[in-house]
Amino acid sequence: MAAKNILHMLTPHKHVSPFDVNMALDAGYDSVTPYEAVTMEEVADLVQDVIFSRPPDRGVNSAVFFGGDDAVLALDMIEAAKNALVPPFGCNIMADPAGSFTTAAAMVACVERTLKNEKGKALSDVTIAVFGATGVVGYCSAVIAALEGARVKVVGYNGIERVRQRADEMKERFGVEVEPVDGSSDDKNTAIVREVEVIFAAAKAGVQVLSLKQLQAAEKLLVAADVNAVPPLGLEGVDVMADGEPIEGTSAFGIGALAVGPIKSNTEQGLLKRMIEAEEPQFLDFRDAFQLARTLVS
Repeated sequence: MAAKNILHMLTPHKHVSPFDVNMALDAGYDSVTPYEAVTMEEVADLVQDVIFSRPPDRGVNSAVFFGGDDAVLALDMIEAAKNALVPPFGCNIMADPAGSFTTAAAMVACVERTLKNEKGKALSDVTIAVFGATGVVGYCSAVIAALEGARVKVVGYNGIERVRQRADEMKERFGVEVEPVDGSSDDKNTAIVREVEVIFAAAKAGVQVLSLKQLQAAEKLLVAADVNAVPPLGLEGVDVMADGEPIEGTSAFGIGALAVGPIKSNTEQGLLKRMIEAEEPQFLDFRDAFQLARTLVS
């Protein structure tokens, strides 16, 4: 009898995400079981229950998925899960807290494609301002872009201290240098965007980060992407459906949330399917998501 593909979905929150449950079942998992209010200290025991319940040759038929809404905590939980494995017993491990890993991957991949197709440039050729950099999507998109060689500025809406801490964390964990900058006023944000070629808007839903007037003042701007689909949009003048559309009064192109969304969904489902089809245990985070997303937009 073929082994069942079983996904154990762990979250530090009260509920797992229904979005992720649907994604997993549509990807082909036979069973998805939620574990809620999971602490870091509980991860190892839960993972060892998963791996020791099946013979080693069925390890790839078991998977552990970490949700929540904290990118750093999810990465730490992946490490705790990997450290709990006892070869030859193993399983697949993946994280996508609040869909942030796959959303960030999709946004950066869409920007990379538009830069190449419309401007003949790569990520390594540009400076990027990341708004919402202390959030999960902004954090991951900043790291992905920096790993690809972009010069990244992480913008603090309430001053520089929180983004400085995030920048230090990114350097320690991933070895990337990003620049923390103060975006606590409209004037400061206008000055920031005048110095960059790309904007990632990943702030809280329903908050306008930049006005169309500010975008029009950004003379170097090539591409601006917004992952907020809740009015008011994060970037005024970038429609939610925009997929490399010109931004009024600029020579730049806009990418909206509903252009990023399908790539995000296909990336998450693609990673889930990869675990089902794998012959060896997979350990997947936002870096793997980006590698997949950039193939989906090409």
